[in-house]
Amino acid sequence: MTSAQQGDDPIGLAELVGTKNHCFVAVGRHLDIVPDVAKLSRTSSGRQAGKDVPRATSGRSRKARPEDSTIAELRPPPPHSSGARPPQIPRDRLPIHVALVMDGNGRWAKARNLPRTEGHARGEASLLDVIEGAIEVGVKYLSAYAFSTENWNRSADEVRWLMGFNRDVIRRRRDQLDAMGVRVRWAGRRPRLWRSVISELEDAERRTIGNDVLTLQFCVNYGGRAEIVDAAQRIAKLAAEGRLDPRKLTEERFRHFLDEPDIPDVDLFVRSSGEQRTSNFLLWQSAYAELVFLDRLWPDFDRRDLWRAIELYAERDRRYGGAVPNVLGRDSGGS
Repeated sequence: MTSAQQGDDPIGLAELVGTKNHCFVAVGRHLDIVPDVAKLSRTSSGRQAGKDVPRATSGRSRKARPEDSTIAELRPPPPHSSGARPPQIPRDRLPIHVALVMDGNGRWAKARNLPRTEGHARGEASLLDVIEGAIEVGVKYLSAYAFSTENWNRSADEVRWLMGFNRDVIRRRRDQLDAMGVRVRWAGRRPRLWRSVISELEDAERRTIGNDVLTLQFCVNYGGRAEIVDAAQRIAKLAAEGRLDPRKLTEERFRHFLDEPDIPDVDLFVRSSGEQRTSNFLLWQSAYAELVFLDRLWPDFDRRDLWRAIELYAERDRRYGGAVPNVLGRDSGGS
């Protein structure tokens, strides 16, 4: 840490600490000291954006558990109740990172004359099934929009219920996700968020830090604009202190100030319920994402809907602003 205090580039220090120093590991936005990290992380190179990563094996992989460093057998996800199997997508056509806007819980409940909270409760099973389907098909990163910065505008009763629900879902599902090799990450702001929710999120991050089958990013008290503003404020503070030269700021360096900078950009952005908007979710990371909007309310959503979205993604031509010149045929008519 001495070099940063002496005025060296703090972004360079973050890169050093996050990828090369075996005594530290980046956990969310926090630098936590974690012993023996080198033993726990098996695919640090495979987590870089754009890298080819192997699909999860069916239960034959083994992982070291952080709490006791013993070897535990991974549990493959159970098959879908219908017997449906994931589509065979060529690896180079498979999205690495899928973002999920889990929309339609309230409308689902209203159509059944139930309170809105019942729709949220039913959505828990949908999320778990989609996580299992993501593992089956070979997706490596899945981001779930659990609670947005705008959700505070809902009724006090619904906000209170959602806080407790998010806390309890993480607690209930943590061991199940860990057994399947899922690493939990958290993106979002700390202010206003219940301390019990933060505690469960951070505990899940610590417990699953050695997993590499799938990274599940829970976005709780998260907003895309808020994330960018928070990053800009940190950059401005460092620049004012003379520790960062704004003239050397690039897009790649800027991303180091985002909540989870080592998670690659979103390839596929999926929203349920038929609504066609991004709702302030992962704005920076989704700049070149393929958007798929499915007309199914979230409590009715399952892994087959995820697979359908991935099939649509695989059919698209991603050019990132580039283009191939048109091949023009010869004029066959006259001179």
